[in-house]
Amino acid sequence: MRIAWMCLTAMLAGLLGGCGRSEAPAATSSPVPRADGPSVVTLPADSPQLKQIRVETVQLADMPTGELVAPARVIPNPNRISRLLPQVQGRVTRVMAQLGDHVEQGQPLVELDSPDSDAAIAGFLQAQAVERQAEATLTKAQTDLARATALYELRAIAEKEVVGARNDLAQATEGLEAARALREQARRKLELLGLTARSARQLVLVRAPISGKVIEVNVAPGEYRGAVSSHSDTTTAPLMTIADLQNVWVSADIPEPALRLVRVGERVSITFISLPDETFTGMVSRIGDVLDPQTRTFKVQVELPNPQGRLRPEMFASLQLLGPRHPTPVVPSTAIVQEYGHALVFLERGPGKFERRQVSTGVQVGPMVAVASGVEAGERVVTDGAVLLKGL
Repeated sequence: MRIAWMCLTAMLAGLLGGCGRSEAPAATSSPVPRADGPSVVTLPADSPQLKQIRVETVQLADMPTGELVAPARVIPNPNRISRLLPQVQGRVTRVMAQLGDHVEQGQPLVELDSPDSDAAIAGFLQAQAVERQAEATLTKAQTDLARATALYELRAIAEKEVVGARNDLAQATEGLEAARALREQARRKLELLGLTARSARQLVLVRAPISGKVIEVNVAPGEYRGAVSSHSDTTTAPLMTIADLQNVWVSADIPEPALRLVRVGERVSITFISLPDETFTGMVSRIGDVLDPQTRTFKVQVELPNPQGRLRPEMFASLQLLGPRHPTPVVPSTAIVQEYGHALVFLERGPGKFERRQVSTGVQVGPMVAVASGVEAGERVVTDGAVLLKGL
């Protein structure tokens, strides 16, 4: 009985299993991408996406090993700045230039009424009188020597009188040379002060030592100013400051680790906030010798021509400097895509096969980007369509 029941149960199970079974529909083929591994993407030969992929060979190019971008500002060339100081003490009667004026070398800028001008004129006139007296003394000594020589030849006087006349002539000659030197010194002083000996009470003109722009004025009519040799701080303050802005410096603070990229004579690119559509090219003219202990930076100056005066002191700029160049694999910037903070490229491994490769990028020059690691010259990389492959 038990055996019969077991057989009946088996038969029912077989019938029920047969009724629930059905045939699965056949899979249809379609051109969908297939991942053959964690880093390879495969596109079928008839995939429309494949037509959007362009592949190029990785080339070698001389690319800079590093890039430095630092904030900078325009400063006057310190070798072309002149501070106007008075040569004599006196009262300012007139100021003939204002802040921002362009002045030429030798142009009068400040007028002084100075007692030193009268003293200089008197000194020159006195030196002239001394010179004339010395000339007369020399003439007399020459006459005395000639007379003594003639008398000595007639044996009318002793030889010692001839010797004495010769000594007097030598002393007169030396006296005239000294008088002429004093007169020349007094004349030179008049020339430096811009004075003549024709009249007294002449005003002293302080002239521009160089051509340039007046960038600072510290004087007004009515003030009393002392000479350059005065020990007072107020008297030694410059009347004006003139800067030749035909050539300016761009000064930047370079971080200590980036100093290896900077060399005197190195060409740099500079952009200005006020001139956003232009890029200027200059050369490093000086690198500071002392490190700033607070900021850990070095001062670097770049010399720039400024014939039109468009670059003005204290303008803000950005300085870009590229390091030494070495042969490096390069790829177009369109070949690089970003994924989770990493740079990727896709290398062609066969028809429709592309390998995902993480790379380390360097400096970009124009459309080309240096690749420090991850690809080698001669490999074929996707330059257009990398973004499509990234999403597959």
